[in-house]
Amino acid sequence: MRTLVIFGATGDLAARMLFPSLYFLERDGLLTPDLRIIGSSRGAMTQEAFLDLAHTVIRSRSEGYYEDGAWERLKARLSYVAADAAEPDSFADLASALEGDEETVFYLSTSPTLFVPIAQALGASGAATPTSRIVIEKPIGRDLKSCQAINDAIGAVFSERRIFRIDHYLGKEAVQNLLALRFANTLFEPLWNKVSIDHVQITVGETVGVEGRFGYYDEYGAIRDMVQNHILQLLCLVAMEPPASLDPDSVRNEKVKVLRSLRPIPGGELSKRTVRGQYARGVAEGHTAPGYLEEAGAHPSRTETFVALQANVDNWRWAGVPFYLRTGKRMAERASEIVIQFREVPYSIFSGQELLANRLVIRLQPQEDIALSVMNKTPSLAQAGGMQLMPLSLNLSLSHAFPTQPRRRIAYERLLLEALNDNPTLFVRRDEAEAAWVWIDGIVQGWEQHAMAPAPYAAGSWGPAGAFALTERNGHSWAG
Repeated sequence: MRTLVIFGATGDLAARMLFPSLYFLERDGLLTPDLRIIGSSRGAMTQEAFLDLAHTVIRSRSEGYYEDGAWERLKARLSYVAADAAEPDSFADLASALEGDEETVFYLSTSPTLFVPIAQALGASGAATPTSRIVIEKPIGRDLKSCQAINDAIGAVFSERRIFRIDHYLGKEAVQNLLALRFANTLFEPLWNKVSIDHVQITVGETVGVEGRFGYYDEYGAIRDMVQNHILQLLCLVAMEPPASLDPDSVRNEKVKVLRSLRPIPGGELSKRTVRGQYARGVAEGHTAPGYLEEAGAHPSRTETFVALQANVDNWRWAGVPFYLRTGKRMAERASEIVIQFREVPYSIFSGQELLANRLVIRLQPQEDIALSVMNKTPSLAQAGGMQLMPLSLNLSLSHAFPTQPRRRIAYERLLLEALNDNPTLFVRRDEAEAAWVWIDGIVQGWEQHAMAPAPYAAGSWGPAGAFALTERNGHSWAG
């Protein structure tokens, strides 16, 4: 018997992502027959109430793909066992329910403050065995010191090989395709360096605000909540050297090298290479949006809701190539994309024609696709002015290439399946997480030492003016 235990089973992440993902995995026949799923949270709940809750969230999130048969199969796997991290003795029932299991995966869909108490209670109760695995969400700590403390405490119960630190961006199809694009084609890899690439942009923009989670968000801010994990993981996949193979350690070894090659940003460069912002009242998605300090539960705060950085990877491949990173809430658009800007042609034979440098755009959301812009002749017999050129886009659209698979998969589907199959390739290793914190801590400490307060920006915009100056001082501009 194999068991997946979901802590925080009545919470937001479980409702929005985990149970719908498990439903789709069941619907597609990807769950093994011997798998059972136990939901757990601190409150008492009847089996019937738990099943009703799971059914409700699955129906609301399955978006036209609901099938009674798939739900009935998943329902047969589900059960509920209460366990409260504040009362370690309450884990006895869970330990009893897991007796005789060959394999157990514990998924902590909870507040990060509960990671350590839950892991310790699992160890003390005997629920965790040498074959058990644990999956934890970001953020892991809010700085290097707290990250190390969490890793040490969980590592006392689970070996590093059995700790799966999840970053859902790594489960996105377009992110996976970045590896294929780079390492399965001879077209790009010879050009993937400072000789051919002018700069790289990574943007993760959200149109929403803090969505009633002011207390949580205010503790972390944009740099800890998004840059330390999602954006740096994307940077690693763009910048890493070709791994020896796709085995977990080969891929993660190369990502760690990138993180350790990030140039620190000293105090004298903070104002030129970093921008902090905090959204004020404005118009987002056609409606008046409150400012960050007007959100429910708000209090005076210097926490940033927007950050833009110029990162530099100091190695032979990338020396001199700026990586522009930005993320924020209440942005003009919901967009996540990686832009690889190639250099201009060294000399143009097309007099009077403006040649736009090639640009590769990898979009993660709202749609997943890859587009390469190239210069092309305009179809015309006109002779005046010579050959007329225009930019065109070569598109690799997953929805067009695979029309029989119209449903866009939830990133958690892949990650849950990989965790159940004991494949850690798409999960973050301890040294990765800690290397990222080393770089982030240097920036945050610099902001504090130099009293760099976040600049206000209107909700529905692309951040404060300083974000545009960040790129323009190098002769560049944001793609969107």
